[in-house]
Amino acid sequence: MTDNTVNNFRIGVDVGGTKIEAALVDATGAVLNSARIPARHGNAAVVEDIVSVARQAAGTRFDEVSAIGIGTPGTVDSATGHVGNIVNLDVVSLDMGPEVSRLAGVPVHVENDVNAAAVGAAVLLGGADGLDGTIAFLNFGTGLAAGIVQNGVLLHGYSGAAGEIGHIPVEPHRLKCPCGQYGCLETVCSGAAVGRLWPNADPPMPDLIRCASRREAKAVDVLDMVVRAIGDTIQILAQSVDPRLIVLGGGMAKTGEPLVEVITAELRRRESQCRFLESLDLPARLRLAPAGQPVGAIGAAMAASCCHPVLAI
Repeated sequence: MTDNTVNNFRIGVDVGGTKIEAALVDATGAVLNSARIPARHGNAAVVEDIVSVARQAAGTRFDEVSAIGIGTPGTVDSATGHVGNIVNLDVVSLDMGPEVSRLAGVPVHVENDVNAAAVGAAVLLGGADGLDGTIAFLNFGTGLAAGIVQNGVLLHGYSGAAGEIGHIPVEPHRLKCPCGQYGCLETVCSGAAVGRLWPNADPPMPDLIRCASRREAKAVDVLDMVVRAIGDTIQILAQSVDPRLIVLGGGMAKTGEPLVEVITAELRRRESQCRFLESLDLPARLRLAPAGQPVGAIGAAMAASCCHPVLAI
């Protein structure tokens, strides 16, 4: 394997259910080039596509790349690079890190996609304070999960379950969750859940908010149900790790400012009844994930580098 550890360029790859995106970044996380290809199914195709899109993003600079980072759905063992159960790509069990490294000739680090996005969001939104403090990325995708970066360190927890906030069973409607529990938060406020609760439009959340703003009774009821669960999610996250920023990401976050507005209204309602919550000023901590930026790929690249303060430990 080529020893490229003295170089500052890294490639981040974001594996999705329909596309695979890669970005070449420098030591600060600035994107120098990017590439995107459709995702194919099966172990061999996924590995080949990751290497292919990484080479496309790097171009003539591939020999200067020190590491490749991959953010992927599924069950990820970041220590070994093994990934299981990428359902949308027909991957049951894959030594993704070792296989990509073998083909690319570059060290590879694999992260859960939400964790990678958390790193990317922290790099892009950290501002003048950089990665100081705690930054949480709350992903409203097919499921609901959080990635947490604390003082530049990506937190995994003892078993890798840190941030699996979607499976806290506190939602009062007690809907059945695929995990086997009843009342998981993601049964109401994940992107997939909102699609089931409001099947009238695709994407559902912008239409739901518009219809509720017109005081359509059914929309008001569904939006109230969804936003209360989002409020619970944010409150649990905030009171557990006290992040200075809570970044809203995933497909539902593409709703943009209207989503922030309804969440802010719910949090302000709670503050009006509780001085403790008022003192936290949670709405001031909310941010939308940067639009048009390969957040997951940037985060995967930065998490792959042992020379950057973001370490996968």
